[in-house]
Amino acid sequence: MRAVDTNILVYAEIASSRHNQRARELLRELAEGSLPWAIPWPCIYEFLRVVTHPRVFHPPAPLEIALGDLKAVLDSPSLLLLTETPRHFKIMETILRDSGVTGNLIHDAHIAALCVEHGVTELLTGDRDFSRFRGLKIIDPFGAPEGRKRD
Repeated sequence: MRAVDTNILVYAEIASSRHNQRARELLRELAEGSLPWAIPWPCIYEFLRVVTHPRVFHPPAPLEIALGDLKAVLDSPSLLLLTETPRHFKIMETILRDSGVTGNLIHDAHIAALCVEHGVTELLTGDRDFSRFRGLKIIDPFGAPEGRKRD
């Protein structure tokens, strides 16, 4: 199963992004497809934080527009939303110890742990930091070499 990271959602929302068209196509393919795909809940909150922040985008996306566009994505019948299960602490602990990340990269570790916890094998993202986490094939749909996986 594939999951999408925050930056896919952000690029799809921000029309001025150089990756806007590709991100929109990718979300459309996933949302309209029959194969299950996923978004970790932290990515949803991060998406809203980023696109509505006036210091990140000028002008920022209005909250009502961002929520409406997000709802359209969340309405996909093949979408799974990833959240913590009772196994989460053990998986998070393993990912943190194996990767050695601290500080700001803990947020990425949270997303990686949710993916591993739910059997996600591929994470679509433009963020190279995810290559630090074992068990996920990192696919950059914006042009970097595909298939970086850390075992």
